[in-house]
Amino acid sequence: MSALGHERTGNAPGKRIIGYMRLRPVLLLAVLCFSPGCAGLAGHADLPCIQTAHGCITVNPDVTRETIGQTICVSGYTRSVRPSTSYTNAVKLKLLREAGIDAALIGQYELDHIIPLAVGGHPRNPSNLMLQPWDGEQGAHRKDVLERRLQGMVCRREIPLLDAQRCIAEDWIACNAKLGVR
Repeated sequence: MSALGHERTGNAPGKRIIGYMRLRPVLLLAVLCFSPGCAGLAGHADLPCIQTAHGCITVNPDVTRETIGQTICVSGYTRSVRPSTSYTNAVKLKLLREAGIDAALIGQYELDHIIPLAVGGHPRNPSNLMLQPWDGEQGAHRKDVLERRLQGMVCRREIPLLDAQRCIAEDWIACNAKLGVR
């Protein structure tokens, strides 16, 4: 068992099905499924992912337990893989429209990486992207604190990368409570 109480199942993503994030209905509408068996992006079906009850959440194939010292644990890594603002704003607008939210409210939402870049989430694949309000109990500001904590724990080798990815993809609110992050 890991520090997060997850059973260790090896390094291969998707070995056990896990549920993720208790989301408000608007957030569920924003999650796009691009796993095998779903309508998706051509050429992306072979990307590694964390299997959840809501689909396959894509991770960055360049980030593995063997490469964390050259990727997520290097200062400036997330900046180097973060999509441009023009890309993220276009995706945010698309998701706002699909959720029936007025585009004038774009500034109240972040295009969130379900599995954050800081723990190896895929930067651009839609299966790892969703709308998240900036503020509130389930807001992006609160999740950002958890993301930094998980990254530090992985880099100090306190928890395995896969456990950190599963914890936050499964249910970030529960993960936050389990780690005692405020």
